[in-house]
Amino acid sequence: MSAQAQDVEPVHVVLDTNIVLDLWLYQDPATPALQAALGDKTVRWLATQVMRDELERVLAYTHIVARMTANGITAEHILNRFDAHALLMPIAAKAQFVCKDPDDQKFIDLAAAHAAQLISKDKAVLTMRNRMARLGVAVARSFPALLP
Repeated sequence: MSAQAQDVEPVHVVLDTNIVLDLWLYQDPATPALQAALGDKTVRWLATQVMRDELERVLAYTHIVARMTANGITAEHILNRFDAHALLMPIAAKAQFVCKDPDDQKFIDLAAAHAAQLISKDKAVLTMRNRMARLGVAVARSFPALLP
C-alpha cells in the first residue's frame, strides 16, 4: 500500500451481487479501478452474511456455472475473494426508503445504515439515487463514478 493510500480514510461501499460477478467472473472492463481500490484498501467493502449467501446461491445457477467453467474459475475462488475483501457487518435495520425489488432491499439498508456508497447496475436500485442521496448515500453503476 502506498504512503498516500495509508493517509486516506477508506471509502465505504456496498456492492450488489452483479457487481461482485462483474469483478471476479465476467472481468468487466469497468472493474479494474474497484479491484485496485479493494486491493490497496482505499475502499472498504461492507457486506452481510445474507449477501454472501445470495452470491453462493447465484454461483450455482446453470448459466453462471457454465461461465465459470469456460473461464476456469470455481465458485470457491469467487467466494474466497468475497471473504478476503468484504467486511461482514450485522444485518442493517430497514432504511427509510423501500426498494421496489425486495431482493435489493438488503443493499439499500446496509448502505443507508453506514452512509456507504452503493454500487449497482440494478434498475430498481438506480431509480432510488435521489432518495438515497438524502440519506448521504451515493448510488452509481460503477466505482470511478463514486470517487470523492
